[in-house]
Amino acid sequence: MMLSAPIHQLKRKARLLSRAERIPLHAALDRIAIEEGYRSWSLLVAKQPGMTSVRALWPLLEPGDLVLIAGRPGQGKTLAGLALLAEAMRAGRRGIFLTLEYTPADVLSRLHAINIEPGEFAGLFDCDCSDAISAEYIAAKLADAPHGTVAVIDYLQLLDQRRDTPELALQVGMLKAFARERGLVFVFLSQIDRAYEGSGKPFPEIADVRLPNSLDLTLFDKTCFMNRGEARFRVAA
Repeated sequence: MMLSAPIHQLKRKARLLSRAERIPLHAALDRIAIEEGYRSWSLLVAKQPGMTSVRALWPLLEPGDLVLIAGRPGQGKTLAGLALLAEAMRAGRRGIFLTLEYTPADVLSRLHAINIEPGEFAGLFDCDCSDAISAEYIAAKLADAPHGTVAVIDYLQLLDQRRDTPELALQVGMLKAFARERGLVFVFLSQIDRAYEGSGKPFPEIADVRLPNSLDLTLFDKTCFMNRGEARFRVAA
């Protein structure tokens, strides 16, 4: 279905609607999506060409990889992570979605938005919405995970929000070592700094990743930057 305007323009329209009618942004986004012929904003984003591109990232992944999927809010990062997990599970791999952002009902809703039924992957899919998620927690949860398991972490910056956990750089370094030792794939969803929106660049770059504290972003083996319904991949040299 052809949109009346690019996604970034529809999103701007939703922001204006949110302010004008004093409604939550997610409600404004859903209203715009309905005007475009979709049941929700998540479904609108899921049906755009970029989602197919993100699924194409799956063949590039190798056990031991650390992957970054980054974009501004509303660009479909969560849906992209779930779509990637679905590709992994269709290949017989175990998939786990660890989120500090959503409830189990939220995750189920987003799976349905991209026509994925968890029951299709009985025994392969797990969703963890614990407030205790950290590098140590993830390593303990995946201690017995089979080789090739793919874990999506939603999202990178939230690992740094608790004072009782190590700084972000130590957590990511720990997970990179753990992934390589055990042959796992960790996919981190990440925010992009708000300043990017005025840059005029077609896609964010590694320098646009919003970080609460310092982190060596060269730790990531593959990156995927999302904008306006499209995705751009990069493989570390």
